[in-house]
Amino acid sequence: MDVHVTRSELRGTARAPPSKSYTHRALLAAGYSEGATVESPLISADTRATARAVTGFGGAVGGIGEDDDGSDPDGDLGDADALAVEGFGGRPGVPEDVIDCANSGTTMRLVTAAAALADGTTVLTGDGSLRSRPQGPLLDALGDLGVRAESTRANGRAPLVVSGPLAGGEVAIPGDVSSQYVTALLMAGAVTDEGTEVDLTTALKSAPYVDITLELLADFGVEATPVDEAGDPLDGAAGAAGFSVPGGQTYEPAGGSYAVPGDFSSISYLLGAGAVATAEGETVRIEGARPSAQGDAAIVDIVEEMGAAVDWDREAGEIAVERAALSGVTVDVGDTPDLLPTIAALGAVADGDTRIENCEHVRYKETDRVSAMAEELEKLGAETTEEEDVLTVHGSESDLRGATVDGRADHRIVMALALAALAAEGTTTIRGAEHVDVSFPGFFETMGDLGMDVEQAD
Repeated sequence: MDVHVTRSELRGTARAPPSKSYTHRALLAAGYSEGATVESPLISADTRATARAVTGFGGAVGGIGEDDDGSDPDGDLGDADALAVEGFGGRPGVPEDVIDCANSGTTMRLVTAAAALADGTTVLTGDGSLRSRPQGPLLDALGDLGVRAESTRANGRAPLVVSGPLAGGEVAIPGDVSSQYVTALLMAGAVTDEGTEVDLTTALKSAPYVDITLELLADFGVEATPVDEAGDPLDGAAGAAGFSVPGGQTYEPAGGSYAVPGDFSSISYLLGAGAVATAEGETVRIEGARPSAQGDAAIVDIVEEMGAAVDWDREAGEIAVERAALSGVTVDVGDTPDLLPTIAALGAVADGDTRIENCEHVRYKETDRVSAMAEELEKLGAETTEEEDVLTVHGSESDLRGATVDGRADHRIVMALALAALAAEGTTTIRGAEHVDVSFPGFFETMGDLGMDVEQAD
């Protein structure tokens, strides 16, 4: 699907979608339990993949809400207000069929470790994009723990074959490729017989995503502790040399339910759009922005540093933003890789240079997001300089004009380009716009309600 976005002025209030990161973890945690309710989940293409995996392991996921009867025979989950998860009690069964993770890297990595707990063989695959993404370090770690974990093409990429059961133990893994490897081992390690000690061989990047995992595990009654070089406990994942997870634990949220917070990765597009396109004298308000462990909440400070007027009422969970002349900034995205597309788009509108550092790991997402943003913004008239670990957007040398751009089958690229299109003269056509369903279903409808001039074309 293509969308056509014409330069617009915004006003009004929008609600952020629930967090994709939390929803993935909550669904799998509920699967590890005897059963739990996940309230306010994000129902998207990616989280449906995790729900299917839980079902494949012997659990069941049904929608609860006006549009759902709880049976959910096709696995679509509708517009559920909550998800009732029948768990598999800590030990996944061997799936009757291949687990298709579609385009969801989070699903594949978390579910690969879950599959290692099953007493038998699980096969996991995904779409063409997912089959190009690295899984080798996690496969190696599981192999070191005594599990058969292999790529069918012997290249560290899906399809994967995993044969358990995993008993636990001590394992080393790099921390600078994907924090999801760590999350997968922590979540699975809690239900092993021996527990799991995870040693990091390189510094941990995207530490806030592991903090999300630690926060959620605690809410499900599971203990997992980051430790320093001496083995002493730390308050958070940043600077950790490893993690300690006792075995034999039970997943059980207080009251049998868990509520998913709003998603700051998605909030970044709404906030950025408000900063570049709010009508004079008006405000864009974003609801559902309560504080949590999400590192992407850093976008609030980044947009404010660039010059926008931002007011975050943390207690109410509401952000108000007004349009302003933006200036370039330098941002390290080592812990916040999903913010790179948003920051790059803002940099194309701002005066001066916006330098996005420590971003090599952002090349291993649904697409190489560093190159994708550089190339697509240049189609709109932006000037960029791309290095292996740095992307610089030269805002003062950029003159954004409508053009046809490619979303690269990547939800975050699509939404970031829509943000840039708001500030471009004329009309911008974004190809592959349907991929916003991965994390923000209804994104363009939400933006339309705020005043974006947008037309969808099949």
